Amino acid sequence: MSEERYEVRPLREHEFAAWVRTVGGSYGVDRDEADVARERAATELDRALGAFDGDEPVGGTTAHSRLMAVPGAVAPVAGVTSVGVAPTHRRRGVLTALMRRQLTDVYESGAEPVAALRPSEAAIYGRFGYGLASRGAIIRLDTRTARLRPGAGTGDGRVRLLAEREARPLLERVYAAAMPELPGWPDRAARFWDARLGDDPGSRAGASALRYAVHRDGAGTPTGYALYRYAQEGEDAVVRVVELATTTREAYAALWEFLIGVDLYPVVSYEGALDEALPHLLTDPRAAHTVAEDRLWVRLVDVERALAARRYAVPLDVVLEVADPFCPWNAGRFRLSADGTGASCHRTSAAADLRLSAAELGAAYLGGTSPATLGRAGLAEELRPGTLRRCALAFRGEREPYYPGGWAYPAY
Repeated sequence: MSEERYEVRPLREHEFAAWVRTVGGSYGVDRDEADVARERAATELDRALGAFDGDEPVGGTTAHSRLMAVPGAVAPVAGVTSVGVAPTHRRRGVLTALMRRQLTDVYESGAEPVAALRPSEAAIYGRFGYGLASRGAIIRLDTRTARLRPGAGTGDGRVRLLAEREARPLLERVYAAAMPELPGWPDRAARFWDARLGDDPGSRAGASALRYAVHRDGAGTPTGYALYRYAQEGEDAVVRVVELATTTREAYAALWEFLIGVDLYPVVSYEGALDEALPHLLTDPRAAHTVAEDRLWVRLVDVERALAARRYAVPLDVVLEVADPFCPWNAGRFRLSADGTGASCHRTSAAADLRLSAAELGAAYLGGTSPATLGRAGLAEELRPGTLRRCALAFRGEREPYYPGGWAYPAY
C-alpha cells in the first residue's frame, strides 16, 4: 500500500493521549495518565506528527527544538523521538510518510539544519538519510580490581551526596558549562531536566531511586556530578551510573574514585564516549570492560547550513557531490570552504572532488566517523586524489562525539 493512504499531520490537543499510547504500544510499553502528562509537558504539540487511519492514530513521531554541541560550535538541532507505528499498520509506508513529512517540515521552517535521533534498531533510518554519527562505550567496571593509578589527580575538592532539590541547580550549572565542548550533547531547558530527573518508581527498571553525587573544588565551585542508581543484575550488585558530567579533570577523577569505592557493589556500569579517560586512570585498564554500540544518528536537513555551522580542524576547500533521493533539495554540488575561524558552504557548478550521500555526511558530521573510513567502505568516492585524507583531517573533532541521554521523557 502507498504511504499516501494515511493522513499525516500535526496533532490536535484532544488526540495527544491516544497518540502517546499508540507510540508506546508499538514498543510494548503501556502509558498511564501520569506518563501521558509527563510526555505532554515535554512535547511541542505543533511538532508532533500523527499518521491517521480515519480518526485513529496508527503512528507518530515528534521533534524537540534543541541546541547541540558540534565540533567547535553549538548548532540548532531537531531532536527526533517518539517514533512508532502500530503493529497493525507496519510495512504499509506509514513510517516513510512520517519521516518524509517531518524532514520536509524541518527544512521548510528553516529552524534547524540538522536532525538527530537514537534509534531502537540500527537498520531502520539509513534509508531516510540518517548516518551513524556517534557510538557509546558501554563500560562495566569491576571494582574488586579497579584502582586509580597513583597521581590520578583528584585534587582538593570533595564529593557529597545531595537531595535533588539541593543538587539540581548545581547539576544545571555544571552541565551548561560542560556541554558546549562535548559534540553530541544537547542543551537542556527546565522541562528536559524535569524529564532527566524524573524518578517515579515505574521508570526505575527495578533499580533504586536516583542518587546525586556532586563534586566541588577547593573553592567550593561545583565542577562535576554523577547521577546513579543501585541495582541487582543477576548475581551482581551494580551501581548504574545514569550520567556523569565534569568541567575539570580533577572532578572526573574524584567522582570515579567515589563510584569505585561504593561498598557492597562490586560492579559499576556506565555508558560514555569512546574516548573516556577512565581506563587510563586505572592501574589495570582491563578492569573496565568496554563494548561499543551505535548511539546518535545524524541527518543533514539543509546541507549548506549544516556544513557551515560547525568548525573544521584544518583549512579545507573541497567540492562535494551529494546524493539525497529522500530529501532532493539537498542533491547537487557544494563548495565547502573552512579556515580556523569559520566555514561557508554554497552550491557550485565546479567539478566535484568527492562524491557521497547525505547519510555519509551525517555520519561524518560530528567528527566521530572519518570520511576516509567511509571511503574504505565504498560509501564515499574520491574524485580528486588526496580529498579523503584532507576531509578526514578537517572533519575530525577534538573529542569523540557522544549522546548522553534522550531528547525528552521517557527515552533516556
